[in-house]
Amino acid sequence: MKVSEEQLKKFIKDSGLVNADDISRAEKKSKVGKDNLGNVLVSEGKISEDDLRRAEAHILGIPFVSLKGEKLDFSVLSMIPEPIARNHNIVAYRKMGNELEVAMLDTDDLSVIDFVKKKVGLKILPRLTDTESIKNSLIQYKKTLKAEFDDIIKKEALSIKHIEDTGEKGAEETEKDLKKLAEDLPIVRIVDTLLSHAIIQDASDIHIEPEERQVLVRYRIDGILRDAMVLPKETAPGIIARIKVLSNLKLDEKRLPQDGRFKIERDDEKVSFRVSTLPTYYGEKTVMRLLRESVSGFTLESLGFHGDDLEKIHEALKQTTGMILATGPTGSGKTTTLYTILDILNTPDVNISTIEDPIEYQMTRVNQTQVKPEIGLTFANGLRSLVRQDPDIIMVGEIRDKETVGLAINAALTGHLVLSTLHTNSAAGAMPRLIDMGAEPFLLVSTINVIIAQRLVRRLSATKEKYILSENEQKMLEKSVNLSRVLEVLKAEKIVGAKDNWGNIPFYRPKKGAGLPVGSTPPAQAGEDDGYSGRIGIHEVLTINRTIKELIMKGGTSDEIETQARKEGMLTMIEDGILKAAQGITSIEEILRVATQ
Repeated sequence: MKVSEEQLKKFIKDSGLVNADDISRAEKKSKVGKDNLGNVLVSEGKISEDDLRRAEAHILGIPFVSLKGEKLDFSVLSMIPEPIARNHNIVAYRKMGNELEVAMLDTDDLSVIDFVKKKVGLKILPRLTDTESIKNSLIQYKKTLKAEFDDIIKKEALSIKHIEDTGEKGAEETEKDLKKLAEDLPIVRIVDTLLSHAIIQDASDIHIEPEERQVLVRYRIDGILRDAMVLPKETAPGIIARIKVLSNLKLDEKRLPQDGRFKIERDDEKVSFRVSTLPTYYGEKTVMRLLRESVSGFTLESLGFHGDDLEKIHEALKQTTGMILATGPTGSGKTTTLYTILDILNTPDVNISTIEDPIEYQMTRVNQTQVKPEIGLTFANGLRSLVRQDPDIIMVGEIRDKETVGLAINAALTGHLVLSTLHTNSAAGAMPRLIDMGAEPFLLVSTINVIIAQRLVRRLSATKEKYILSENEQKMLEKSVNLSRVLEVLKAEKIVGAKDNWGNIPFYRPKKGAGLPVGSTPPAQAGEDDGYSGRIGIHEVLTINRTIKELIMKGGTSDEIETQARKEGMLTMIEDGILKAAQGITSIEEILRVATQ
């Protein structure tokens, strides 16, 4: 039995989860986009997926269960084979007598319920759950990384010894020797396992670091680098050789750094690995950046934009000329933001071209060009060619020098909408940086529509505890945050009540390690629950209006520009972070850790 749109609309409205105006807007959007009302409300951040599933469960009269952070009994979990669980989003989580409780995303999938019933010979009790619960449960089908490697090393002890003997050749190793080494079964299994677990744990980078007596493997998860595994020293030559074979690098070149790339497909998801090798004292260190090649499913709301900031961006997207800049350090999500904007702009009536280094996502109907400096294809040269390709919208991966900024401004002046990224710490800092590169102030104020600055902060997991800010904590925050302004926005966006104040607005922090000082060391091992799961952006959005233009023309500093923008209502990144902390999305400690770096 399916929940009808009318049933869902009535329940959400009656329960007060979403106000009538937001429901009406979401309903119109769902008809235009041919999506259901619930999905639209979730994508816009009006309700959580948990809220949606609980509402559907209540309407259908089926219990809702959350399995986030739950450790399941493997003997029960394995009653449903992993391929069936993964393909049908169903997991067995509790057995009582002759009854088996199963959590599902679609309790209307009668065929899989019938299959499980015949397989286990028990009465099946379906329960509704959410995507995160299913994801958490599916991960538990996998052995731990350590267990898998212990099995590999134990079973392949003789082959590992062969690797050690081969590795002793040192400088005499030929390309043929190394290729044979890369094809050894234990090495293939080790590398495959490393890549598989990195994808499962949603890591952004894999570090393989040879040391004197061992090989250290680390994953960067949610922006934090964590130890994942320690391997025998003798595996290092084979692991590096295997990765070089996959990424088409020179096997016998160990004295110089190399860069390469390869791609794998897992569970219908394509993942690219950008590979960098670097000679170190104990061997070649290898770092692999994981790039998911699909940007579908992202919305500006899901990235963390809301309220006035969201309106400013949508207003800028209505322009057919000018520039939109995303700023922040490496790894702050700038490219994902620009691709989400491109996805909104990507309609049949426009021609979109990009020049990137690297191409991080692949998009249909977008002409993407990879920078290749070794053959003279730089951002500047590529941009010159792009403007002759009759584009309406151009994305330049990064503005790095005077020549590129000059060409980008010229493209914006001659009838194109230009999107790009820039390395600055704040939105206000972008203008002085561009002027330092040689851009003329009068051209900048004529072309730049909006500047977005951002960082990524970790989301709190389900295991969190509530607390209220003390007066001392409020005073400490007031030194860097305009709490009055944040409270105004919370009330304007109806996140808190009109009479609420900081004395009764709850904040949250992880139960494990609650109250740790800012900057304290997170758990050392990848996969450990430290109270966080996933990341979201904190932003500041600067519109180049008349007063800001006048300041820039007078040679105003970044501090002066920011002060004026704040007077006109701009939330800084740290203030946007506090607002998200007040919603229970992240913690104040996490905001301060990221925003003060």
